[in-house]
Amino acid sequence: MKRIPLKMVKKDLLNIPEYTLPTGFQIRLFEKGDEHNWARIESSVDEFKNEIAALEHFTKEFGSHIDEMSNRCLFIENEHGEAIATTTAWYGDLNGDGEISGRIHWVSVVPKYQGKKLSKPLLSAALNILARHHSKAYLTSQTTSYQAINMYLNYGFEPYLTAPSCYEAWSLMENTLNRRILL
Repeated sequence: MKRIPLKMVKKDLLNIPEYTLPTGFQIRLFEKGDEHNWARIESSVDEFKNEIAALEHFTKEFGSHIDEMSNRCLFIENEHGEAIATTTAWYGDLNGDGEISGRIHWVSVVPKYQGKKLSKPLLSAALNILARHHSKAYLTSQTTSYQAINMYLNYGFEPYLTAPSCYEAWSLMENTLNRRILL
């Protein structure tokens, strides 16, 4: 599948769906040292070529905001206390106009645990954190993450059209997901 970047927005953070984790898993917040867990998880899903590159990116993006991570970055642990999924209820400027919105950032589940009904509880928890600080949210993704895109659509995220390539991306998503997305 062609990999095309895309953005999505959620115009409000009301009525967030709630999902419970399967037995044996728990969600917890970032703790000092979890940057290594973040790097391991993100490199396991091929976001980075290795853990060192992921850790370097973490330091660049979040290093000066490490205290905020303890309130905004989530992990799911398995029954052995191993971090196996993560996302961050972050923030950013979607349009470059200075308006700060909530941002769902870096949603990842270790491949061995994908398909075990972990993403929805993780996303719900992150959106609930965002709702405490922001009135709306956005995220960035790509067409190759079509299963996640489907989940985001089901949560009320909508396409954010900014360039001609957006129409190609969303047309591809409509065909792949067999659902009408663009109105």
